[in-house]
Amino acid sequence: MLNICFQCGLYRADKTIDGEKSIAICPECNYQHPFLQMPLLVVSGASGSGKTAVCNRLTGHIPQAILLDSDILWQKEFNQPDNNHQDFFETWLRVCKNISQSGRPVVLFGAGIGVPDNLENCIERRYFSEIHYLALTCDNEILSDRLQQRPTWRGTKNQAYIEEHIRFNQWFLNYNQDKTQPPITNLNTSTTSLKETTVSVTNWIHNILNHSTNHHFNP
Repeated sequence: MLNICFQCGLYRADKTIDGEKSIAICPECNYQHPFLQMPLLVVSGASGSGKTAVCNRLTGHIPQAILLDSDILWQKEFNQPDNNHQDFFETWLRVCKNISQSGRPVVLFGAGIGVPDNLENCIERRYFSEIHYLALTCDNEILSDRLQQRPTWRGTKNQAYIEEHIRFNQWFLNYNQDKTQPPITNLNTSTTSLKETTVSVTNWIHNILNHSTNHHFNP
């Protein structure tokens, strides 16, 4: 439990981080808690872009990281649009932070989790050395066709739902025009097979892990 101080016992997520020494400093008693400051990798995209299919295909095949789908923690209690679902994003960062203490970073797949503003302002963001974003995108017509071809029980054939995710897909396509924001790597899946997309995502993951500096501590 990195948020609980081992000296004074208080729960404080807002610790001061010394990235060079990989320590979290308690704001109450100044206790220095050593930890592993790892990168977080996020694979996102609109519904129908292929992220869930890629996650299912890759899970268990990248031993250097832990792959998770963000939907597994979703509950109705997190549906809080008034605060931009902040509790959901803070919870996921806290989970990923604690998992990464095993020495392996997390690759997190999800839709809203891939919007940098949803993560970069979180209290728990400070515990990661970097967050890398990858968005799976495709042509809007192709996205519409994919959503309409899904089984009826998934509820993706509704025109309002389709238009919502076309807008979200377009948001990713336009995102990097603003150079002041954390960059998002764009991977267009319009004409690629699931196998080819999976290979591209795998290469993106390996490239980041091979070039990231993971800060280790001496217990």
